[in-house]
This record gives sequence, C-alpha cells and structure tokens, in this order.
Amino acid sequence: MPALPAPDYPADVRARLDADADEVIARYPDSRSALLPLLHLVQAEDGHVTRTGIRFCAERLGLTTAEVTAVSTFYTMYRRAPGGDYQVGVCTNTLCAVLGGDAIFDELKRHLGVDNGGTTADGKVTLEHIECNAACDYAPVMMVNWEFFDNRTPESARALVDDLRAGRPVEPTRGAPLCTYKETARILAGFPDRRPGAVEAGGGAGPASLAGLRLARGEGAHRVGPPRGEPPQDERPPEHPGSHDAPQQTSASDPEHPSGPVTKEGEG
Repeated sequence: MPALPAPDYPADVRARLDADADEVIARYPDSRSALLPLLHLVQAEDGHVTRTGIRFCAERLGLTTAEVTAVSTFYTMYRRAPGGDYQVGVCTNTLCAVLGGDAIFDELKRHLGVDNGGTTADGKVTLEHIECNAACDYAPVMMVNWEFFDNRTPESARALVDDLRAGRPVEPTRGAPLCTYKETARILAGFPDRRPGAVEAGGGAGPASLAGLRLARGEGAHRVGPPRGEPPQDERPPEHPGSHDAPQQTSASDPEHPSGPVTKEGEG
C-alpha cells in the first residue's frame, strides 16, 4: 500500500492548477461532473494520474480519494504510471487485425523492444494495443496521442515511431497537428488549442468515410439502393425456398398424424 496521505503540489504549481480547476468546475452545475476534465488536467501536469493528482481532484470536488481512484482506473485514457511523450496505439480489433494490425503491433514490439504498455528507454514512445479506433474505413489504423494515422503497414509504422523518437516532424493523416501527450491532455481537459491553424486543421470525414453516401446518391459507378427520392420498386426477388421452407406435414395436411393427442368422446 502506498504511504498516505499523498503529498501536495508545490505552492506555485498548486496555485496554477487551482486557477485552471476553477475554470473547469465553473462549466458544470454539479461540481462532481468536472472530475473527468480535472483528471486530464492533472495528467497534463504530471504525464499520468499520480497520487498527488488524485488528492487534488478529491479536495477540489469534495470527493474521497477512493472515488477519484475508481474513476481514474476505469477509463483507459488515464495513465496509471509514467509514460512517453507519444502514446502510440495500434488497433488490434477485428477489421484492423485482419488487414494487418496484429502484424504492425508485433513489428513495433520487436522494433521498439517493449511489450504492450511499455515505454522506450528514451522516454519518447509508449506502445499500446487499442481495441477500436473507430476508423475501420481506414484500417489498419494507428493513433499517436489520439490523432489518426491511417492505412498503416509494418514498414510505415516503424518509420513513424523512428521519426517520433528522432524529433522529426510528423503529420497525422487527418485532424490537428501532433502535440505531446501532456499538451493533448490539457486540450482534453477543455482548454483551447492555441497553436496557429490547429482548430482549422480538424477537418471532417474523409473520402473513405463518405464512399457509401456517394454510392447511395448515385455518384459512383454503382448505385446502392433506389435513387434518392424514388420509392422502392414493388417487385420482389425470386424466391428460393430453403429446406426450412419446404411443405411440412401437419395435422391439417396429414390427418393420420395429428399434432396433439387424440381422445374419443367420453375418455379421460
């Protein structure tokens, strides 16, 4: 068990965090609702949710440290231990795995010399597998500090982490420019991203996400479904009965084998 109570932040850090926390808490009618962004705030300070950060959140919201710990350990976006400047997540859910996600993850573990959740010795990269990045149309997908890197291969994934470790510029496939894990955590706490052009770079759905919509509108080579505004045709496709559709003998069609017990009048 860790020594209790947890130490407080130095006075200057505490004053700065108190001012930020005042701004966060003021957004909510119930202060308890500010717990998630406050956890991101302390993570932006320390790089992970420390015992001191848990104490800070508990004191500001009138909660117990047990209540704060329960929330911080439930959500995977809160680190429980120190990590790297760049959280590199590889989707290993079904579609990404089939299209190469498992191979990418295995290659990065070998190349970086770490296992799932491990951090490189230079403190630059923490590797983790992610169940789903919600970007199946760009599979296999990686995320770095929650920014998308689409259509990866083992080779491009290896080049990406090498660039991160070397400090070379790295551009996400879509979305805002990449920043460090601590900077990302502060944005997730609800503070504006002041970098020039960062908000404008957020963008919307990419071409792969809109392919189905274009086809439904008849904008592609093949139309999916009836044209927009045109009611479906009444024609039914030809029926091809399966074995379960074949005529069955029932009490109506086969009187010698009725469906229920047969009794004569007067019998119990």
